[in-house]
Amino acid sequence: MQQYSLFSDPAAEAHGKAAARAGELRAEITRHNRLYHQLDAPEITDEAYDALYRELEAIEKEFPDLRTEDSPTRRVGGAVLPYLETMPHRERMYGLDNVFSAEEWAAFAERAAKALPEASGGETSCWWADPKLDGLACEITYVNGVMTQALTRGDGEVGEVVTEAMRTVRNLPLRLEGPGPFPERIDIRGEVLMFRREFEELNARQDALGQKRFANPRNAAAGSLRQLDTAVTASRGLRFLAYSLGSVSEDGPAWETHSGLMKAFAAWGFDTPPGGSLCRNADEALACFARFEAERDELPFEIDGVVFKIDDLEAQRAIGFTARAPRFAVAWKFTSRKAETRLRRLVVQVGRTGVLTPVAELEPVSLGGVVVSRATLHNEDEIRRLDIREGDAVIIQRAGDVIPDVLGPVLAKRPEGLPEFRFPETCPSCGSPVFRREGESAHRCVNLACPAVVRRSIMHFVSKAGLDVDGIGEKMVEMLIESGRVATPADLFTLTKEELMGFDRMGEVSAAKCVDMLDLARRNAGLVRFIAALGIRQVGEQTARTLAARYSDMDALASASAEELQTLPDVGPEVARCIRDFFENEANRSLLESVRLLGLWPRHEEQRAQAQGAPAGRRILFTGTLSRPRDEYRRMAEAAGAAVMSGVSKKLDWLVAGDDPGSKLEKARALGIPVLDEEGFLALLAGTDPQDLQRNDVPV
Repeated sequence: MQQYSLFSDPAAEAHGKAAARAGELRAEITRHNRLYHQLDAPEITDEAYDALYRELEAIEKEFPDLRTEDSPTRRVGGAVLPYLETMPHRERMYGLDNVFSAEEWAAFAERAAKALPEASGGETSCWWADPKLDGLACEITYVNGVMTQALTRGDGEVGEVVTEAMRTVRNLPLRLEGPGPFPERIDIRGEVLMFRREFEELNARQDALGQKRFANPRNAAAGSLRQLDTAVTASRGLRFLAYSLGSVSEDGPAWETHSGLMKAFAAWGFDTPPGGSLCRNADEALACFARFEAERDELPFEIDGVVFKIDDLEAQRAIGFTARAPRFAVAWKFTSRKAETRLRRLVVQVGRTGVLTPVAELEPVSLGGVVVSRATLHNEDEIRRLDIREGDAVIIQRAGDVIPDVLGPVLAKRPEGLPEFRFPETCPSCGSPVFRREGESAHRCVNLACPAVVRRSIMHFVSKAGLDVDGIGEKMVEMLIESGRVATPADLFTLTKEELMGFDRMGEVSAAKCVDMLDLARRNAGLVRFIAALGIRQVGEQTARTLAARYSDMDALASASAEELQTLPDVGPEVARCIRDFFENEANRSLLESVRLLGLWPRHEEQRAQAQGAPAGRRILFTGTLSRPRDEYRRMAEAAGAAVMSGVSKKLDWLVAGDDPGSKLEKARALGIPVLDEEGFLALLAGTDPQDLQRNDVPV
């Protein structure tokens, strides 16, 4: 029986509430970081994100013990895309802190001046200002004046290797201009972006091909640079604008100012952000910001603010960095763009966890170069707070992101007699009653058989956020559900080739591939992926990693109490309750038992690494152009207990070579290392004798 005390400790109660809220904020910010930096599909405005970030900062400042090692306030940007080769930066690439007003800018400048040691000899009165570019940060390495490597910012410590893609960017110098001498090695940092004209032409081509349009120039630039086919990158018209310096060898020039560095960049053949200028005092900085904000729509590319850096490089070095950003530089963000349009209707969608989300369908309106026709309204409370009704003229705002905010109605233009919106009492998908738990803002359909919940749950299970099953997309899942053949994720693993061939546009080869991919996912799924695939509320990939590191399998996790779960990083009372709710649900227990009987029951990755079989404990390297994302093969190899290497050495056991493998294949052959093609690698995972798989006819 639970015991209750007649007395309470206000400090402990406040700490508990703060811990719970911090956990929620970390999960939400991490999710939005992934949407923005990895998937190029942001869901909220920059201002909404900044509000979440500042709330978490405030909690961690008040309760320092709540600041975890993996808090978003300790990191920069998003995670590295796994299907590209990665390398560490020689010097960390930091993000920037933001300010939103003249008062905040003045306070930042004052803090920077106070942080400068008196003995440094630097000064902080002059600031270099240039537009804050809305693209993808990159670092380009030059050795003796020749471009040799390009990395994205990645997570700040490690970047994605995009060297060949960057070679296609036409305004990037492949060799530095001028007589030299050049430093033995220098890292130039800047932004890869797509100008408005190229963005419009790209979307016109997408329309002509019947393909999905890009949401905005930043998404288009990021997606173009990360193409494995550099011919696609070359066709997109990307530009590189240089704006800062990374690591430089000891023989590099001793620049004294950032403005001098920018002049050197221009002399070496780099394009730099247009309009950059030196501000010698606060009044000039204010005037510079006002100029950029007034001219933002006249520039050939998107900007969302102005970056100010102390011009004195000695002062920069003396002031240094916080855990995530320089103390000598800041981004002063513009206010959001706004537009007026009409709210056609409010529709309510059902997500995979049963949450009902209202969405505003708008008369299309251009906002910052993007045509907007939809906006999320979050929940019933938001609709009531705004007092918006179908047929209202509404004000929307957008700050360089995809999904805008609805600020409210234009009451002077409201037609007479518009009724208030009534939130549905039953699920729009299945008709079951919806519930709103005390203390929550969300309405939920709790019918686990609800078609919308089932559809989205199964889609999540096989998506990149889940088991990442190649070839099983949204349309196929909908087709299988509508046919009645698939009602739970477990049903997917019982599909046969003959059954799939009975569906439209599904031939023998495609059907066989789908069955093979599902079987491969079933056999090679890791515990982290499996936990994430289940769609437990409040449990994303990071929390799944935390759980998988503690518990050996789902049985062990299912037996953990809420109190025990809360001893783990990232797991507060709300997350612990969601995990317990999942395992206490009969339908979920039935699903777990079904997949267990089908052989989908992964155990802790460290234990799997000790599994018996050809790849276990061996070293594998992938090279060349492969038919699937490299990360998919990496996960297969690691799930089978192999170690995936980054280079060829005598310790390598197998090289898996795709098309155009280049020098790695030659080096492997010279060392006598066995070479496999993709078919051979899959056969290796299936248990075929390695001696039967070596291929000597893989073309160079």
